[in-house]
Amino acid sequence: MASDYIVGIDLGTTNSLVAYMQDDAPVVIPGEDGLNLVPSVVALDEKNQIIVGNAARKYLIETPERAVYSVKRLMGRGVEDIQEELKLFPFQLAEDLHAGEVLRIKIGERTYTPPEISALVLRQLKRNAERFFGAPVTQAVITVPAYFNDAQRQATKDAGRIAGLNVLRLVNEPTAASLAYGLDKKTNGIIVVYDLGGGTFDISILKLHDGIFEVIATNGDTHLGGDDIDNLLIAVALDDIRGDLGLDVRRNGEAVARIRKAVIEAKIALSSQPAAKVDVDLPGGKKYQREISLEVFEQMIQPIIDRTVGPCKQALKDAGLKPEQIDEVVLVGGSTRIPKVRRLVQDLFGRVPHTDLNPDEVVALGAAVQANILGGGSEITKEMLLLDVTPLSLGIEVAGGVTDKIILRNSTVPASATQYYTTQVDGQTNVAIHVLQGERELARDCRSLARFDLKGVPPMPAGMPRIEVKFLIDANGILRVSAREQRSGQEAEIDVQPTYGLTDEQVENMLLESFDYAEEDFRQRQVIEARREADTILTALAKGKINPAWQELTSEERGNVGTLEQALVAVKDGDDYHAIREGIDALNQATMRLAELMMDTAVSTALKGKAMDDTDFEEGPRAGHPVAKADFE
Repeated sequence: MASDYIVGIDLGTTNSLVAYMQDDAPVVIPGEDGLNLVPSVVALDEKNQIIVGNAARKYLIETPERAVYSVKRLMGRGVEDIQEELKLFPFQLAEDLHAGEVLRIKIGERTYTPPEISALVLRQLKRNAERFFGAPVTQAVITVPAYFNDAQRQATKDAGRIAGLNVLRLVNEPTAASLAYGLDKKTNGIIVVYDLGGGTFDISILKLHDGIFEVIATNGDTHLGGDDIDNLLIAVALDDIRGDLGLDVRRNGEAVARIRKAVIEAKIALSSQPAAKVDVDLPGGKKYQREISLEVFEQMIQPIIDRTVGPCKQALKDAGLKPEQIDEVVLVGGSTRIPKVRRLVQDLFGRVPHTDLNPDEVVALGAAVQANILGGGSEITKEMLLLDVTPLSLGIEVAGGVTDKIILRNSTVPASATQYYTTQVDGQTNVAIHVLQGERELARDCRSLARFDLKGVPPMPAGMPRIEVKFLIDANGILRVSAREQRSGQEAEIDVQPTYGLTDEQVENMLLESFDYAEEDFRQRQVIEARREADTILTALAKGKINPAWQELTSEERGNVGTLEQALVAVKDGDDYHAIREGIDALNQATMRLAELMMDTAVSTALKGKAMDDTDFEEGPRAGHPVAKADFE
């Protein structure tokens, strides 16, 4: 039966794999060609038939306009995000795309979205598993980079659905790797998983204790990986060809594809050799040849791999740990085979990283372990528990454009949190909820996830409605938001839908910017909140002036309040937080007697009304009306 087979899938930028739990060990399922790795390449052959994997790679050279690779880097992204990549990618976008739309990529005469292309790879993995089992496979666990945002995660789930798979869980890649590692080593302690793949970089720090895998910090870059090294080498080769041979082949798709293949082969060779040759046949019978030494290669890639250092240090800081407190370092992703990368990791964490697990396979093996756990578990996995985290804070925009964080980054998922809000304006019947993701203090600097309205709030004075906003992140890291006005019961909710028009800079630099601008952000937030408080006290004062209690103040008291009111009005729209704060405090102090008189008046009025209503009781029974027992109950 289909339910008997739940597979684990690593949907990778460069290669993809499918695995399952065989007895007490996870095993990768080979493809029709007997190889474990299925290249994440999709092409159309001469008969317009879809070709996936190793068989599709030749089309990258022969007919690059009919093939696509590294589509994972396009998942959940918009047309404005990928202009730089298109200079080197051998495929084209559909001509009628608009900003904010899902990308559509031309393969021959057809167009496909990135989730559809990923679905073709997943479908091939599904077929491999079905051929292996001799039975249908409809359920899977799929891995994603830990730093994938909501749109990228949703796009991955969409791809699974298109491929005919029920995606039981999205698991972060470093977490999956730790599952495979923990199963293999059966070790307790603090584990760092350094995951540098073809298109993404993740760093995760986990605590392993008696079968519990708890992620305590994660960080990364969703647009950093081996592809960046490939593109650098391609750019160097293109410059050499233009300078030495007088050829500009940047727009020649076949030539660029040949160069790409040659530099990737050289990069792989340099992981085990002191030098490698790049040899490419070019149009017009010309040939490009160059030897690259390991020393030159390492100098060229230093800026790229140095970009992994910041996230690693931030993850350590978030976890409250020093490098010497790390027990083990596990390497994941093909790019960690580069000797320079391994030395950098050793220098960062002060210990030799583990290289005994295959960095290409360990994520898929971990996905198979998680699939086994979800399927009921075997003797070896039934006691295992996976506790993952959300990589970025989630919240809403409140008055003044300030971000109010509801679920903080590195919170364990699944997670839920609730905050309570009210209205700013008398009689307000509609409340706009703006959902945000990021670490900055102001909404404009965070990523907008969704907007929805809570309508039908009964008109009440400002501050009277009690609005409950609830955030719920499921185990896949996907968010649902609900809002409910408690007095009336009016409610609204939204499953946050992917926003494909996000720029890379917004996602990748959220945390970095939050630290760069933390002091300025906090200052601006203080000013905004002080202005809001000033408006509140000025509004209350305006109401107080029409209250009978105002006339009970001496002329000197009224004059002093008026002077301080004007002083606060003069500074409240400025940027001097201290001046606004001083104005608020002074006016608060000066109006204390007014507030007391207003309270006395309100209480007196209430008591007077009660006494009038109860006159008969106060004066005793009327003549001819005997007091009944019930009158006293």
